[in-house]
Amino acid sequence: MNVSLDMTTVFISIVIGNLFTVILVSAYRHKHMKDIAVNWFFVSRCLQSMAWGTLIFRSILPEGVAIPLMNSILFVGSAFETIALIRVQDAFTRKVKRFYLWLTVLFIVGFTGIYYFYNYESIRIVYASLCTAALIIYPAYGMITKRTASTLMRTMGCFYGLVALSLVGRAVMTIDAFGMMSLFYPGIYQSLQFVSLYFIMILGNTGFILLAKERADDSLIRLASFDDLTEVFNRRTFIQKAEAEIKQLAGKGLPVSFILFDIDEYKTINDTYGHDVGDQVLKYMSRLVQDTLGTQGFLGRYGGDEFAILLPGLQGAEAEKLAEKLRTCISGTPSTVFSLRFTVSMGLVTVKASPDTRVSRLYQLSDQALYEAKRGGRNRVVRSKSS
Repeated sequence: MNVSLDMTTVFISIVIGNLFTVILVSAYRHKHMKDIAVNWFFVSRCLQSMAWGTLIFRSILPEGVAIPLMNSILFVGSAFETIALIRVQDAFTRKVKRFYLWLTVLFIVGFTGIYYFYNYESIRIVYASLCTAALIIYPAYGMITKRTASTLMRTMGCFYGLVALSLVGRAVMTIDAFGMMSLFYPGIYQSLQFVSLYFIMILGNTGFILLAKERADDSLIRLASFDDLTEVFNRRTFIQKAEAEIKQLAGKGLPVSFILFDIDEYKTINDTYGHDVGDQVLKYMSRLVQDTLGTQGFLGRYGGDEFAILLPGLQGAEAEKLAEKLRTCISGTPSTVFSLRFTVSMGLVTVKASPDTRVSRLYQLSDQALYEAKRGGRNRVVRSKSS
């Protein structure tokens, strides 16, 4: 049975597939120009389209130009795709950029040297396969092992890992097959490589676009869920999470504690030092509270300088001890950003969680306790009498 495929047709199909990706990514970039990962991927697909297009016109190009040119463009395109994948993971640094820049230059120089001074096709195939595998193995490993990676990202990491392994396998098989792994050698290996190239293109393009969309969705969710200034939960998200947590506690018959607090004389800080310093105070205090709180509860900003903490499962005495620790930490720790000390007043309420327990009621009770703390001289914790 004849399983060979027309080489020109396959190359044209790959070029068209990449061009369609370029068109789709261009449409996506129209409203997402700030997504640098998408921009790198866009350039990588443009370069790869150029590279495969070079092979289509191989017969009319000068001798000794098509193969080095095509592989050089492919190396650059693969490097750009690799950087795009690293950027999707938010792991891109100047050090990584320099590393891949010099690595790509080294690969191009090495391939060109092999072509002009030691021109055996099997050696070129082994070298190009191993170099490409080396380019993509790092982002593949990162996507698989990243602690916060989504299922999609891990799947794409496994996909690129399989591509890297298949490239290593191609290099090994080339040594044994004596040139039969060439794209220009008709037969079953050529057909398998063409089909593989086509599917790698489709899966890689589709997977990256989905990753970019997932990343954009995550950013929107974060914008909708977190306070821009302090990077803690905003009021709506805090209440939603608190209600869900209370529902779980009610099923277990456990207590819940709620702390409401604000900065003493915060308006005076703004009026005296300016709103920029006031913002720095809020950011500094939020980080300090979160670091001290750890996994015992979660923090949310209700608005202005008013914050709330939910402490699942903590009894009144435990919650009061933690609140005092937070108050002391805030009032006793000088900031490295500004030479200003400030204090907070806290209202605390603890109840046994039940299906009828509502965050609004906890807020009301803790607000009353906070008022008592203010009236009692500020810089103190007052526990609600309803606790």
